[in-house]
Amino acid sequence: MIRSPVLVDLDRLLGELDSLACFSDAPSPAVTRIVFTPADRAARSFLLERFWEAGLEVRQDAIGNFFARWEGLEPGLPAVATGSHIDAIPYAGRYDGTVGVLGGLEAIRALRASGFRPRRPVELIMFTAEEPTRFGVGCLGSRALSGALDPNTLARLRDADGRTLDEVRREAGYTAPLESVVKRPGAYAAFVELHIEQGPHLERSGVPIGIVEAIAAPAGLRVWLEGPGGHAGTVPMHERHDPLLSGARIALGVEAAVLQEGSEDTVGTVGVFDVHPGAINSIPRRVRLEIDVRDVDENRRDRVLARIRAAIHEAAGERGVHHRIEELYRDGPARSDAALLEAIEATCLELGIPFLRMKSRAYHDTVFMARLCPVAMIFIPCREGLSHCPEEYASPENIAWGVRVLAGTLARLASRGPWRGSRSP
Repeated sequence: MIRSPVLVDLDRLLGELDSLACFSDAPSPAVTRIVFTPADRAARSFLLERFWEAGLEVRQDAIGNFFARWEGLEPGLPAVATGSHIDAIPYAGRYDGTVGVLGGLEAIRALRASGFRPRRPVELIMFTAEEPTRFGVGCLGSRALSGALDPNTLARLRDADGRTLDEVRREAGYTAPLESVVKRPGAYAAFVELHIEQGPHLERSGVPIGIVEAIAAPAGLRVWLEGPGGHAGTVPMHERHDPLLSGARIALGVEAAVLQEGSEDTVGTVGVFDVHPGAINSIPRRVRLEIDVRDVDENRRDRVLARIRAAIHEAAGERGVHHRIEELYRDGPARSDAALLEAIEATCLELGIPFLRMKSRAYHDTVFMARLCPVAMIFIPCREGLSHCPEEYASPENIAWGVRVLAGTLARLASRGPWRGSRSP
């Protein structure tokens, strides 16, 4: 049990968040930190030093996931885990993912300083490449850890320069076989991730803590449309087979397919609309769209996908445009474990912190950790719900509340033997 109050060293944590933000390929206040670039590798070195200073046992796997372990009184028991990611999309902010990693570290330091001794180990995980920026697939580290993506497929992923994941990870010093990354279900007793909400709900409600009951998971489509192209001045309008116009119909079709469900939990986005050759006096010859559809209800999401596929066939057919659809990924949503939700709620009540039960419409490594163990998430507010931009901000007070709730939750879970939940460890 915790013998004395858990005191969060907020100045230390905020200083570490500021220092980590300096490892960036974009000028402050923006943060750009793409996996295995020099900025990312420098940030990893910074993080390793913090883990070692805290007296944690550190190891790294073949894809670059970090594991910082606080051994328990019964080291043979599966660990309770927490963590997040430190990579950042171009011109992002400094709190996405990093609050979960450095906040998780501060929660462990605070528990140790209080005199608490965990029965089972506590492990802090920094996941590689939660963002899809470099290789087009998000959550690479947790996908690999959970076995959700075949190691051979992982190795062959390529970035925009044609370099494979296998090549760049080996350059960064991660040379072990990717097969060695995979963990079996039950490898962890539980996983709890602390994260900024990336939406406005908590701030608008004036509540500092969100307890996440379900996490939406996306499906991604890449659509190729091709026509003969031609000179913008010489091809009559009635003879054109314009893939851009088909693409525009498809983009509107995505919106219509989502709205037809009538649920605020269903969202769809055309995030890429690439036109070739991209000249004002040339009829487009080739168009590429990338479409993201997500929902906490998998059946509802898949109905939307079916309608989008039908809209693609119709839009291409009516203009005589060749089309090809590539499914990039289709992941299942995750539900939080009832016992973990109760532990977070009990910690909030004990600390006198208001909370809301809520859903996450953003994607997180927790989705894939759910394949290995019971999971849950703790959200803190971010100003105006802004994220993935330099204006992203979480107040020191809310960060401190999040770390306190995480610390109390980890203490509760790490004090237990096996417990009964929706998925027992």
